[in-house]
Amino acid sequence: MVTDALAGGSEAGEFPLFERFPKLRAIPRARLCALPSPVQKLEGISEGGELWIKRDDLNAPLCGGNKVRSLEFLLGGLNAGDSVVTVGGAGSTHILSTALHAGRLGARTIGLRWAHEMNPVADQVSEKIGSLMPGMPVRQSAVVALAMARYRSLAGNARYIALGGAIPLGVLGHVNAALELADQIRRGDMPMPDRVVLPLGSGGTAAGLLLGFAIADLPVEIVGARVGPRAFVNRRRVLGLADRTALMIGRLTGNRLPGIDPARLRIVQNVYGGAYGRPLAASRDAANILHSATGIGLDDTYSAKAWVAALDECRIARGPVLFWLTFDAKCLTS
Repeated sequence: MVTDALAGGSEAGEFPLFERFPKLRAIPRARLCALPSPVQKLEGISEGGELWIKRDDLNAPLCGGNKVRSLEFLLGGLNAGDSVVTVGGAGSTHILSTALHAGRLGARTIGLRWAHEMNPVADQVSEKIGSLMPGMPVRQSAVVALAMARYRSLAGNARYIALGGAIPLGVLGHVNAALELADQIRRGDMPMPDRVVLPLGSGGTAAGLLLGFAIADLPVEIVGARVGPRAFVNRRRVLGLADRTALMIGRLTGNRLPGIDPARLRIVQNVYGGAYGRPLAASRDAANILHSATGIGLDDTYSAKAWVAALDECRIARGPVLFWLTFDAKCLTS
């Protein structure tokens, strides 16, 4: 069961990051999102405490989710006729989101992909990418795909976007998301969460939320559900990305930002299926419960695994748990 109303928080048109740091308005930004995304209380689903969801599947009219927040900055200043080169796995929602939103701006996307273990939703994402970029094969080697992407961007004078958009410029979108949530809490749209649970892949979303909560002075723990190999998905990467983003903001604004407390970041290891893209039986069952109650769809690669972690956290948390939904199922039908 879901509460009847979806609480939106900030008024339309506000961008908390720019209100906090006006000098950042000078950074080119493509207006792709419809913010703020609502928060919603979930009733009768968790066995433990209070459970909420941040509906980032509703943060854009076309292909929402976490990636579009980064793309507002990563595609800023892009013109019709320009080209974008990016990289990811065969079922990369980042590549799909980049192609769709760059297309809204009249630009062409070249997505270099590599093979990985697949699941039904990843197959749908891969098929959708193929329809947008016909003739672009999936490589067997990530190293080859990455090298080709760099070459294509340089040779074609195209804008290069790193894996998952996880660079400080892209992380700004997630710093704004944290400040957006702080506004929603301040307005009473939801109570202060004890922890926020989200999937952890390339790390940009977690890094931005971690930094944004520090800026807003919110005592919230970030719980990242690891969905990729530990060598690439780890605390050092997230903390380093948050620190580099803080340095960039400080350099551009002259502001001294608060320090990031590493204790506010915890990584859950037990929902990783042993390979990127490999589904978990437990996550499928849990995702079906959410879909039956709300109509919200999850993907097996990222959000369904984080949803399992969110349900686990509800059993032990001292306060409300917020599940940050990073996947928008309508990307597959738009």
